[in-house]
Amino acid sequence: MDGLPVLSHSPAYVSSIGASSRVHADFGSGTWDGAPFGIPITKLPAGTPVSPVSFDYADESDRGPYRIPASALVEGGSGANGDRHVIAVDTATCRSYELWDARPVGGGAWHAGSGAVFDLTSNALRPDGWTSADAAGLPILPGLARYDEANRGVIDHALRITVPRTQASHQWPARHDAGSPGSSLPQMGQRLRLKASVNISGLPPQARAIAQALKTYGVIVADNGSAWYVSGTQDDRWSNEQLQSLGTLTGADFEAVDTSALRVSAGSGAAHRP
Repeated sequence: MDGLPVLSHSPAYVSSIGASSRVHADFGSGTWDGAPFGIPITKLPAGTPVSPVSFDYADESDRGPYRIPASALVEGGSGANGDRHVIAVDTATCRSYELWDARPVGGGAWHAGSGAVFDLTSNALRPDGWTSADAAGLPILPGLARYDEANRGVIDHALRITVPRTQASHQWPARHDAGSPGSSLPQMGQRLRLKASVNISGLPPQARAIAQALKTYGVIVADNGSAWYVSGTQDDRWSNEQLQSLGTLTGADFEAVDTSALRVSAGSGAAHRP
């Protein structure tokens, strides 16, 4: 992202998201308001059986099969009323099973608003117009800040963010939108980056690793929500104090970039090197 041109619409997009709004790590350790926060990842043991899953938006959800145990972790905890994402990863087959608004319904079955199964070895995108467990129709797992990456000091991929409002359209590699008319609003799939001129040297290690990723790989607009909320894993090894220092960054420190030169083909997430 650090070598791509700035979009002419960049000032309007940043303003619509919130130029004075502060960056917020929407994840961490422990609890917030009595509930765990961040998106938990459930790693599947070998032999995890197939799980029946029904959907509110079945026409845009993968039929499966899904492998999500009844014990799978739910975003916000079992009693949560928010997005209730479930991410179950089979490392043996490189599959990520992702649900939105997921609720166990007994007998090992689940009901969800929508869901998708991603082959993590493939660049194939979902059918255009389809949602996933995310409004942009993208996988959630690859866009999460993860403790192990931040701890080693290098996060080598783009991060998922939410913004208050988006256009009623989407751009590559997003496949779905959930927005309103208005060219001053970013699209689902829009990439933004932390400006190269922003000094991040004073940030503590975990926050600095995230901020460097925001410069080098940027963020991708994946859902409607709070402004500049960066997504990451639920993990008790995070230092909330370090993550809170990301709040020294604001929307004015970002710029929207033109990613058209990266696209190899419309149906693939593969990218040219800029």
